[in-house]
Amino acid sequence: MTHPLSWNPSQVLPWRAGLAYGLLGLPLTFAALPLYVVLPHYYASNLGLPLASVGALLLLVRLMDAGAEPLLGRLSDRLYRRTAHTVLWVVGASALLLGGGMAGLFFPPVQGPGALAAWMVAGLLFTCLAHSLLVIAHQAWGVRLGGDTVQRSRIVAWREGPGLLGVVTASALSVAWGAGTMLGVFALALLAGWLALWQAPRPPFSAAPQEGHEGREPRYRQLWQPLTQAPFRRLLAVFLCNGIASAIPAALMLFFAQDRLQATSPQIALFLVLYFVSGALSMPGWLRVVRRFGLERAWLAGMLLAVACFGWAAALQGGQVAAFAVICVLSGAALGADLAVPGALLALLIERSGAQGTNDGAYLGWWNLATKLNLALAAGLALPLLGLWGYAPGARSEDALLPLTLAYAVLPCALKLLAAACLYLLILRPRAAPTALVAPRSL
Repeated sequence: MTHPLSWNPSQVLPWRAGLAYGLLGLPLTFAALPLYVVLPHYYASNLGLPLASVGALLLLVRLMDAGAEPLLGRLSDRLYRRTAHTVLWVVGASALLLGGGMAGLFFPPVQGPGALAAWMVAGLLFTCLAHSLLVIAHQAWGVRLGGDTVQRSRIVAWREGPGLLGVVTASALSVAWGAGTMLGVFALALLAGWLALWQAPRPPFSAAPQEGHEGREPRYRQLWQPLTQAPFRRLLAVFLCNGIASAIPAALMLFFAQDRLQATSPQIALFLVLYFVSGALSMPGWLRVVRRFGLERAWLAGMLLAVACFGWAAALQGGQVAAFAVICVLSGAALGADLAVPGALLALLIERSGAQGTNDGAYLGWWNLATKLNLALAAGLALPLLGLWGYAPGARSEDALLPLTLAYAVLPCALKLLAAACLYLLILRPRAAPTALVAPRSL
């Protein structure tokens, strides 16, 4: 008998179904800001750990967490060989671990530099692993729903749109009400997202793997199988290059706004809201672009829009706050393409490779490893370069601010143009070949 929530990929995704699936994206993205932005400042300023130590420990945990992503992807594959109820209860247990880990990090039961450092590393690794498993399982649910190019883009948009609202919410709460209120709202959002997922359309579940993917293939080969696929390697290369280009200005935005633009704290808060809200509101527009021009050209348009925005930002001087607010709106719109399109391309690639429903978690594991490497590499590239070029926080001289402008605006432009060239040369130009990433738009 067919389950009332069973899904037919040929259906148009109703907004209620999209919201039921995507709502969990809000707390999952919400969690990233406390873990990677608020927590370092909290341990350095409130708990007295040296900032250099906090940064080094955070980088260590990020690398360990990134390395675990492919293994968590394989765990997700095994999980989806069971029933929807099994997946939902494991998601619930992971959410409980995530919430408990967040509370433990912000309210540590230990004192002293050594104990706090050990607690932060252990708690952060525990929390990040729970978060990573949730993210991969949630993404796999959407991938397995299937559908055509536009439908897959719509599914990704329903996941990423609430995610952007989660970032805005976390930013506002962390500034206005502090850690306790922030964590309380996070726990409620996590519960709401989990309950909503019970009402989401159900992807197919099968206990028997398809021939050719699991079968007699050793597990280590199943783990590495995505990297043997040339289309996946090409897509991953573009994703990495574009991701670093987007992560660098994100890591330097506060420095640029405070020192280059001399913006006030309320103005900086407004910049963040404009950026993320614009990203969320741009999603329907990018879906129309995808419908008209295809996934790859939509992504290319987003990259070129970002280049124009950061090229404009490179010319800004102190006090040009209104111009930067416009840049935040436009670059936020470009962000919408970065969020909606690559995930849809990945889902389509997984289907075309024959891995949907069998080995999609392995693809998502490598994909999320790349996502976390982008964040780590962005900080690892930009911050040392700034120090090498003579910039220090609080600088006001043009000689010191020039390196900040180069790192914040010029370097991302160069990387975005490189990503656009890779997209054209590796994916768009050879799409008519037998190994093309996606089929023609009639798919």
